[in-house]
Amino acid sequence: MSRTTIVVAGVLQREGMLLIGQRMANDRHALKWEFPGGKVEPGETPRQALMRELHEELGIEARIGAEIARYEHSRNGRDPLILLFHKVEEFTGEPQSEAFEQIRWESPAALPDYDFLDGDLDFVRRLAKGRVRGLR
Repeated sequence: MSRTTIVVAGVLQREGMLLIGQRMANDRHALKWEFPGGKVEPGETPRQALMRELHEELGIEARIGAEIARYEHSRNGRDPLILLFHKVEEFTGEPQSEAFEQIRWESPAALPDYDFLDGDLDFVRRLAKGRVRGLR
């Protein structure tokens, strides 16, 4: 029986740039790029999970906004993921690379130049083409 895992990611914006993080060299999917976030734990809502993950990964307190994308990602032979992307309305603190090799502010158009996790690729392509509603 397959179990679906829900993963939530935050889209942080600053002056038209988006924050992305590179996974640690010793992590699964080493050195791949992603949007900050993680798995929704039992008893958490996606917004609660994203607030927790952003605090753990970037050291910030965030106000989570609307869901701007959702889709299922199937991985060869593994249980499917439901990926949720939420706009981060605002945050306090300066993002620090607590759980990443590095973090970077990047323009949406340049995102396809990065080696993103397979699950993020659809969203990255949509962002690069300006096809994500809800972002300014």
